[in-house]
Amino acid sequence: MSQKTKHILVIRLSAMGDVAMTVPVLRALTTQYPELNITVLTKALFTPFFRNMNNLTVFPADLKGKHKGLFGLYLLAQQLNKANRFHAVADLHNVLRSQILKPFLKCRRFVTINKGRREKRALVKGEVFKPLATTHQRYADVFKALGCPVDLSHPNFPPKAELSDQILGVIGEGPQKRIGIAPFAAHKGKQYPLESMEVVIDALAKEYKILLFGGGKEEIAALNRMESRHQNVVSVAGKLTLEEEMDVISNLELMVSMDSGNGHIAAMLGIKTLTVWGVTHPYAGFAPFHQPEHHALLPDRDQYPRIPTSVYGNTYPEGYELAAGSIPPETIVKKIRSVI
Repeated sequence: MSQKTKHILVIRLSAMGDVAMTVPVLRALTTQYPELNITVLTKALFTPFFRNMNNLTVFPADLKGKHKGLFGLYLLAQQLNKANRFHAVADLHNVLRSQILKPFLKCRRFVTINKGRREKRALVKGEVFKPLATTHQRYADVFKALGCPVDLSHPNFPPKAELSDQILGVIGEGPQKRIGIAPFAAHKGKQYPLESMEVVIDALAKEYKILLFGGGKEEIAALNRMESRHQNVVSVAGKLTLEEEMDVISNLELMVSMDSGNGHIAAMLGIKTLTVWGVTHPYAGFAPFHQPEHHALLPDRDQYPRIPTSVYGNTYPEGYELAAGSIPPETIVKKIRSVI
């Protein structure tokens, strides 16, 4: 990228996990190219993800309010045009919404992520079974096309956050190592059976402080019930803001999650992350950032040979919603102890 091209608009308007996956890439970009100014277009909720990053600001998109629909996207573009003069736009989303938005932006250079949709279709159809490019690398490829190749091999992570009295009032104090567990996923096919997860929690809570993460009324209620049934277990769901949850996660010894957003948040903060997989598979490129392959616990493909049945876990054959349950709780406990 030429010296004149210094202000980049980054578009990432999707779900929590996808936005979290951009963070280590943008941290590397802003570190390796300090002369750049980055504006991230995303939902206001995710603003804390980008804290403590130099030369980066968040422009919040209100996609359910004033920026909803075609006219809303036009208004959003006008606001962006008025606020900044962008030399390039990096579309890390590549969906209909971002495609509608881009022609309204006053910018000459656009680079759009290659999501590898054809490769991923072949993977879920069983035509190939091999690792595809990671989503993080696909993000980095966009900036490479803009003349800013990003080295992701030696990442830097933010320091542990200092826990406030408010947070300590929720999670408690003490010398025990803390393990986070996020037992829910967006789709049933990606979720480990809760009764089996409680076996894991029972075993771990004898020596570690267990903190439970989740969101939404049903998940919060379920996590509160789990907390009430176990000693040394605390649910933080619904009790802390997203930024406060990030502070807690940054102080974990380990995060255990499904193929879901909490795993990506932990990984972007440099926390060891163990993932439990169901009908999706790391080969599709959505494993948490900078985690070794053995941190992914996979179901029995002899029993469930059509895995991965989909990229996002939203479709699967009958019976495959039980796939994650083929991983014995003892295997998860043993792996956690070995990683810690």
